[in-house]
Amino acid sequence: MKQHEQAILLFKKGCEDEALVEEVLSSRRVSDEIVGFHCQQAAEKFLKAVLSEVGAHFQRTHNLRQLMDLLSDAGHSLPDELHDVDTLTPFGTTFRYDVLPAVSSLDRRAARDMIRQLRIWAQQQVPHDE
Repeated sequence: MKQHEQAILLFKKGCEDEALVEEVLSSRRVSDEIVGFHCQQAAEKFLKAVLSEVGAHFQRTHNLRQLMDLLSDAGHSLPDELHDVDTLTPFGTTFRYDVLPAVSSLDRRAARDMIRQLRIWAQQQVPHDE
């Protein structure tokens, strides 16, 4: 698969995770861990889409900071408002199979908004037809 085709595929898969988040955002039946997991997955796919588009090599990882650093090394730093996107990393690793600590909770709307902003940025980096 060519890098641009891979970038488009990853971008579209990220959009699917984002769509799921939209569907369950207000559901009390869906835990913060699951919402956070799909936010993390969307972020991971959007970041990997841009990395693919610019031809940067990346390992299989759920670590968003690592992906963000690779983007920066490739000359494609995230906008300032997205520098906290790596706070979603634990939802793809630790909280994926565990429960959030009792003192923590996910601000679902803030996480969704961050994913939306990341999608918009990634879409500008990965040109494609809808």
